[in-house]
Amino acid sequence: MGLHHSKLPADVLANLRKGVAIPAHPLALDANRKFNRKRQRALSRYYVDAGSGGLAVGVHTTQFAIREVGLYEPVLAAAMEDAKAWTDRPLVMVGGLAGKTAQAVKEAQTAVKLGYHAGLLSLAAMKDAGVDAIIAHCEAVAAEIPLVGFYLQPAVGGVVLDAEFWRRFASIDNVIAIKVAPFHRYRTLDVMRGVAAARAEKRISLYTGNDDHIVLDLTIPFTVKRDDETVNLRFVGGLLGHWSVWTQQAVKLLDKAHAAVASGSVSPELLGLDARVTDCNAAFFDVANDFHGCIAGCHEILRRQGLLEGIWCLDPQEGLSPGQAALLDRVSREHADLSDDAFVKANLERWLS
Repeated sequence: MGLHHSKLPADVLANLRKGVAIPAHPLALDANRKFNRKRQRALSRYYVDAGSGGLAVGVHTTQFAIREVGLYEPVLAAAMEDAKAWTDRPLVMVGGLAGKTAQAVKEAQTAVKLGYHAGLLSLAAMKDAGVDAIIAHCEAVAAEIPLVGFYLQPAVGGVVLDAEFWRRFASIDNVIAIKVAPFHRYRTLDVMRGVAAARAEKRISLYTGNDDHIVLDLTIPFTVKRDDETVNLRFVGGLLGHWSVWTQQAVKLLDKAHAAVASGSVSPELLGLDARVTDCNAAFFDVANDFHGCIAGCHEILRRQGLLEGIWCLDPQEGLSPGQAALLDRVSREHADLSDDAFVKANLERWLS
């Protein structure tokens, strides 16, 4: 048996369950599309100083192609090293896991060796498998590391999974969280129903990855029936590619959501932010072009702030779509109060030192 959630540091597990902001960590490259260690370190320092409660590394935003160029372990090691050197706060460190079972198990073992607390399991490589095979795959990986389930939207490689799948997945003892990111309300509800049916709502923390509904996910209860009882489930935090930019303001947004939920009163002003954040996401994630420029869009915001030197991706075909830069101009202007440009400007030199 590998790492079980009962062996996690108590403060890390408490933070995960309370709910934190976990940005999906981008990959910093130079003009030759080689790993830019200095800029990668600056990003990690930025996320820590912005108040993030953890980092997700080796995930979609980090680019799945890091595995093909030998960067999986170096990139995960860099984030762990840089975060530890920069803060003594208990961060929830999540390593991305991908591929068929043998690869995902090996990546889980690597993540545990590097000190990661959980693995975010992409099922994209299993999309042609049956449900029994996918569950067996999840069980094999969960034997190595506490799992964060991942409902990835089909537009970027995800698999459509019903409530019964999520009941079976949530019944795996070493599942501690689920990132719900189908960008789809009906499918989001399927996860809630599955977790409730498995009676796993106390063990499993729900994190939104629905970049099109971040504020609503964090402020509204999801009410489902289980036999004769009513169960209210809530998203406690976010694990988001969207939160790889303007991260300080994202942390403040989560704090506002937590305070509103605790008070039992969610203001119209807070609910009104949902549409504004979604408007920003449409530009960041290149919704007009079926998410082709979703990674490059986040890179471009970081480049404009000076954190990245360019928007290079491992795949030369990945870049901004026609018209996306103008959309980024518009949302940066109209939603300037949601950005953290001043915070980055004040600290950039220190992060790059």
